[in-house]
Formats: sequence, structure tokens, C-alpha cells
Amino acid sequence: MGKRGFGNIRKLPSGRYQVRYTGPDGADHKAPKTFGARIDAEAYLTDRRREIDRGLWNPADADQAESPMFEPYADEWLRTRLVRGRPLKIRTRDHYRALLDLHILPTFGAKRLDEITPAGVRKWHDNLLPDAPTMRAHAYSLLRTIMTSAYNAELITANPCRVEGAGSARRRTRTVPATIEELQTIVEAMPPRYQLMTLLAAWCALRFGELIEIRRRDVTLEHEIDGDGQRQLVAGAVSITRGAVWDAEKTEYVAQDSAKSDAGTRTVHVPPHVLPAVERHLTEFTGPESKALLFPAPEGGYLTPTTLYSYFYPAREAAKRKDLRFHDLRHTGAVLAAATGATLAELQQRLGHSTVSAAMRYQHAAKGRDRKIAEGLSKLIGDTSRE
Repeated sequence: MGKRGFGNIRKLPSGRYQVRYTGPDGADHKAPKTFGARIDAEAYLTDRRREIDRGLWNPADADQAESPMFEPYADEWLRTRLVRGRPLKIRTRDHYRALLDLHILPTFGAKRLDEITPAGVRKWHDNLLPDAPTMRAHAYSLLRTIMTSAYNAELITANPCRVEGAGSARRRTRTVPATIEELQTIVEAMPPRYQLMTLLAAWCALRFGELIEIRRRDVTLEHEIDGDGQRQLVAGAVSITRGAVWDAEKTEYVAQDSAKSDAGTRTVHVPPHVLPAVERHLTEFTGPESKALLFPAPEGGYLTPTTLYSYFYPAREAAKRKDLRFHDLRHTGAVLAAATGATLAELQQRLGHSTVSAAMRYQHAAKGRDRKIAEGLSKLIGDTSRE
């Protein structure tokens, strides 16, 4: 708290500044709003001091202020929101923007923050997306978070979002991973230039946004000379440091400087049985430049889901798995890796998962085990062929 000869300035948990001063009436008065910068709070105090010195100060107006309207407050919140000191990721920002525009602003946009009541929130939630529980939970959580920020800034006296359990949702469907045989059928049915993409999605459990941003420089292959003097491919890995995400404002995919999260930045070893496909793909389908994309769109640039699905949907039908989404291949990869005996901590490292609880529980993951996991994945192929 910063004390002055006249009044004081306190920094709130939200990072904004609150001003209090003692009026000529001897009472303690609080500024009717908080300030984003300390210099603005100091200017407010200076103005009040001048009013008092000139006999212009009015106690009836000293504490009066109209609560901000929800829509401009939410827009500013979204524009300036920081998570662990960083701006929102593009995908998160666009998701929040869509939730606001489609599900929150139509009901609350024209209301002042202090006009939003618990009863109003419950009524809104009762009629919100009954057939989309996950999106419903996301919309409620966003509204609750915005109102929490307003409460922390002392713009409202209490958070009106009090619907118990509304911020979580149970999944209605269970993902069924592909079997090894189904995966082989899908890969063979894909165009040759996208077969490796399908293999990496499954056997390395990579995300779509990670796959379409992989470049030649991100792939390393290790060779050894065998007893006959022949050069043999023995190991390989993919470095995940970036991801491509859809930017709704630009209406295109753009690269992010980092992966989905800090944990998403990782090196994933490729199972040995997939290595020949990697080497072949680099030779036949990847440009010679170090920045060349491994899986570009036919016309160049980032591959879009629509283009990929035009190939993937017929391939999954060939495997009689119309229920399988491309993202489910990542789930398949996690199940296959678990079958090798990988620990939860090792799986978290390989998949690039990051949550507060997982980071605390599994922070001692043995990262050096990832290559062993990759080798164990290839053994599954041998086990299947012997059956």
C-alpha cells in the first residue's frame, strides 16, 4: 500500500489500484472505480485534493459511480487477460470470443455488472446448451472467471455465479482406440504423402496442430555402420517446439512460437518400425530447405482439417471405423504407449500434457525413458505378427 500526505493507494490482487482518502467531513472515502495504472490513481487523488482546497468537493457525489456494462468490460478483460504473466493463446482467445458472442453476451451484454444476479445466472444456465454439456460448462466457467475478476477489482460486491458443479461436465461418449490392424489399414488407405502423418499421429501421439507445423529441421535420424559396413537407420526423433493454430481474426492457420503449453515443448522418439517411413517421406515428399513443412497442403502452406478429412474419412471407412476421429489416433498412441509399461509420468512427458496437479505429481518423470518407450512400441508389431 502506498501512503501519501493525502489519501493512500492500494494495489489489488487483480493488479489494479484502489484509492482511499479522508474528506473534509472526516469520513473515509473510496474512489468509485479502480485504476489500471498507478499514475492514474495518483491523478485522481490530486484532483480530489484540489476540489477540497477550492471548496468544490461534494460529499454526495464522492462515492457515486455507475457499474460498468458487462459487454465492454468483458471485451477489455479478453483483450488484456494474462495467464501466468502471458497473453492468452490464440486458440484460447478465439474460443472465449466465440463463447462470449454466442452464449454470454446475448443475455448479459447490455447489463451492468451489478445488475447480474445469482437468480439471473441460474436462469441463463438452466436454458444453456442442454445438448452440449462440455460447451455449456465452458461458457459458465468463462462467465464465472470474468465476474471473479470484477469482484477482485471491487466492481461488484459478490460473484453471482454460484451454480454448484456447473463448471464441469461428464463425457457422454468414450473414445475407442484403433487396434494395430485397424491402424495399418487406415495408413495403407491414406495417400502416400500423408501416410507418415497418420503414423506419427498414432505411434507418437502428436496433435494435429503439432503435425502440420513439423519442418525438416525438427526431425533427427541416427545411423550406425553394421558389421558388413552397411549404414543402418537405428533411431530418430521429432522435436516439438511450435504448433499451428487457427486464428479466427485472420481466418487462417498461424504458427505459435511455442507448443500448446510448456509441457508441449518436447522431443518425441519415433518407434523403430516407423523410421523407414520417416526417411522415405523426407526423401520423396519434403522440400530440401530446413524450414520445409513435412505435411503441407497440396497448394502449399498449412494443411487444413478439411483437406485431411477428405482423405482420412475414406481411410477410416476402409477399417470399418466410421466413429474414429483423426484426433483419436493420439488417444490410440497413448494406449499403445501404456501397453509398453510406461509410467503415468512418462506418458505425460511423451504426450506433452500439462496440468497443475500433474506437474506437481509427476515432476520427476524420467525423460530419458522416451526412447525406450518408442522401442517398446515397435515390439508390439512383432508380437502381433506372431499371433
